[in-house]
Amino acid sequence: QVQLVESGGGLVQPGGSLRLSCARSGLTLDYYYIGWFRQAPGKEREGGSCISYSGEFTNYADSVKGRFTISRDNYKNTVYLQMNNLKPDDTAVYYCAAGQSRDYCSPYVSDAVYWGQGTQVTVSS
Repeated sequence: QVQLVESGGGLVQPGGSLRLSCARSGLTLDYYYIGWFRQAPGKEREGGSCISYSGEFTNYADSVKGRFTISRDNYKNTVYLQMNNLKPDDTAVYYCAAGQSRDYCSPYVSDAVYWGQGTQVTVSS
């Protein structure tokens, strides 16, 4: 059974930092990328960051570029999202998702195959 479990969300003040983790188990795809997506209240789910299986390819949405960093540790079966200089517009439920590819990652919701349950990130003073 495939499981993706997010952790690390919470309440942070503007300008603060958080690190999200996505722990995975039971993933049967030979090679898979991991993406972090987010959904704010009343808005559609959108892609933010993703990383290829090897970790050599990453992709960031313009809204998070320069502030968020995605990384992975395949030995620990965990992907991280370091979020710095957080803004109120970053408030959302953050989901990690997996899709099949070895050398690429997709920022599109429709390409992801497996999803976690999400973790809430709230940026507010």
